Amino acid sequence: MTETHVKTSDLRPGIITSEDIFVNTIYPILRKDTELSPEHIKVLNAFSVKRVKVQERLVVKREDVYDDNESPVNPDDVLAKIPMKQADLHTQYSDAVHSYKKEFLGWRAGVRPDIAKVRSIVIPLLDAFIEQKKMLTLLNEFSNIKDYTYHHSIGVGILASAISRQIGFPTGQTLQLGLAGVLADCGMAKIDTAITEKAAFLTKDQFNEVKQHTLHSYQMIQDTSLLRQEMKLAIFQHHERLDGSGYPRGEKANQISVFSQVLAVADVFHAMTSERIHRSKESSFKVIEMIKEEEFGKFDIKVVQALHDLVGNLTIGTKVLLTNGEIGEVIFVHRDAGLRPMVKRSMDGSILDLTRNRHLAIEKVLE
Repeated sequence: MTETHVKTSDLRPGIITSEDIFVNTIYPILRKDTELSPEHIKVLNAFSVKRVKVQERLVVKREDVYDDNESPVNPDDVLAKIPMKQADLHTQYSDAVHSYKKEFLGWRAGVRPDIAKVRSIVIPLLDAFIEQKKMLTLLNEFSNIKDYTYHHSIGVGILASAISRQIGFPTGQTLQLGLAGVLADCGMAKIDTAITEKAAFLTKDQFNEVKQHTLHSYQMIQDTSLLRQEMKLAIFQHHERLDGSGYPRGEKANQISVFSQVLAVADVFHAMTSERIHRSKESSFKVIEMIKEEEFGKFDIKVVQALHDLVGNLTIGTKVLLTNGEIGEVIFVHRDAGLRPMVKRSMDGSILDLTRNRHLAIEKVLE
């Protein structure tokens, strides 16, 4: 392999680096054998790197080569790739929350759950969010304190189905888990509203009553044929933790199904990123970090990583709002600390490395 040093100004996409590149950083800003993209070259310029050691070969991608024999474009395929407008998805989401609320209030009054009705309410919404994954980060903005219970159920269903698809589950399981996520807290309808709507923190006895909602949920859906048995178990177990610290049985590790873990991660993430009566919301990035670090050992790492890939994946050039109110642009993403990139501040152009500034985090991605 022949190597040579090239001026950064002469670099072009497709060139391969032949050494790790450090610039007073813990991790290399670019690793050996990286195929340069326009974003990589932008990073090198941002760090004032003058010369780069590269391989004397250029990667030519198949899609960059024009082929007269390519098959004609299907207009339907093109239309399917056009993102749904945020306002349209928000309307569809709000309609689902409103419809679910009507069902929930009926359960509270003693009406038997109509699982077919719930399924018809949520399946179109699950499909929409699966196709528009970037919209998942808006769930905490769609929610509100007053109707948190209903937003939470719909949000958990959406996240559960998206996580399932990210893991690679078949479509049938993905939609089943989405429906299970929506129904996981249906048993809260059997808990006294004086407890569920209490603004102050719950007493031990009150919290023990809330814990009964998993049993109530299971009892309410156990006879339906529209949910598979493993999904019913997932509803019952969605507050269990791998280290045995959960409820209702304190089960551990292989006693807890992966479907239960999908619901558990979706439930915790949505709760912590939403405004609630007694607790302010946290940023999506901070919550994923907390689940990975502070709650390590409680959740299946494969499920947590799927969530990370869905809502915590950052790319160079992304505009972000930090938890201190500053706005910046991601200029480098650490391979081993993807939630804590290097950010170029908009106000003065200085570079902030979030791996060295642990008191800060990304609040949200800006359009």
